[in-house]
Amino acid sequence: MKKEITKRSNGNCEVCGAEATAIYTVAPKDAKDINGNVHLCTTCNDQLTGAAEVDGNHWRVLNDAMWSEVDAVKVIAYRMLHQLKGEGWPMDLIDMIYLEDDVLAWAKEGVEDENAVKHVDSNGVVLENGDSVVLIKDLKVKGGGFTAKRGTAVRNITLVHDNPEHIEGKVEGQRIVILTQYVKK
Repeated sequence: MKKEITKRSNGNCEVCGAEATAIYTVAPKDAKDINGNVHLCTTCNDQLTGAAEVDGNHWRVLNDAMWSEVDAVKVIAYRMLHQLKGEGWPMDLIDMIYLEDDVLAWAKEGVEDENAVKHVDSNGVVLENGDSVVLIKDLKVKGGGFTAKRGTAVRNITLVHDNPEHIEGKVEGQRIVILTQYVKK
């Protein structure tokens, strides 16, 4: 596989064009899949793996790299543009980049959506659908005619997608809305 990648890249970094020194596997692809690997220079590799701090100026080469015929290079471009978008200049490139649906899904697996609603418990722990939580306060259930006692376990919760302060769960056989500030994971 290393021979095939070197042949494809002509021994150059597939992102910036410098001399390639490493093969990088773009998660979550398998290291044995040639389409999930790219040939990188030391600078690109170190910044992608976290061995060196990301230098926004180095990544200005994404203007060209995002048009690569290699899907793994496009995924790296997409992810780095999103990581650097606070610098301003990547925003235009983000608007221009085009990825097929399957490649876009792969690229988005490595990008955290800062606009996504995050539900957190009273301790700041992120909650997800299906989690189990415990009530930390007695709660009067409006319309239910009972009080959900402190220490009650609520299993298999559902997140209310448009409100980060609300979750739903069953208490005493009744489905209720619970404020996240009154639960802990």
